[in-house]
Amino acid sequence: MALNTKRRGNEPLFNMTVKENIMLDDEFTQEEFMKAVKKAKVDKFIGLLDEGYDTVVGERGSKLSDGQRQRVAIARALIRKPKILILDEATSGVDSQTEEEIFDELKEYEMTLIIISHRLSTIRKADKVILLKDGEIRGEGAHEELLKNSPIYREIIESQLVV
Repeated sequence: MALNTKRRGNEPLFNMTVKENIMLDDEFTQEEFMKAVKKAKVDKFIGLLDEGYDTVVGERGSKLSDGQRQRVAIARALIRKPKILILDEATSGVDSQTEEEIFDELKEYEMTLIIISHRLSTIRKADKVILLKDGEIRGEGAHEELLKNSPIYREIIESQLVV
């Protein structure tokens, strides 16, 4: 079955409960489940849902906000303890505070984390930034390094700062 995950906010959620969307018929302990939902900050909104973790989320998670869908998808990944996790605009639907909390939690995992983002608050958290433009690497290094040495990076960052 092919899933369209190209559009932001369309994490592949199924018309089943929050818990089932995280577990996907795999065997995990209650402790592993609770750890994943806490790390992904699902626990911050679950009390707002009528049935908690047993709430059916609707087709493609239509009964959840973008940020809630994103957090369920992150919990789904974390419970599986990946060695490499690629997040493509994975926190674009959450507020800055929740994003900060999620990334703080991700530091506790022993994994390689690749973050694809346009959001300055996300980029600044990276140990290493790779600047891609027109399919080519145009710079790499820490945020501060690129600000000093890359006119393209500086232009992108300055464009985000304009109100």
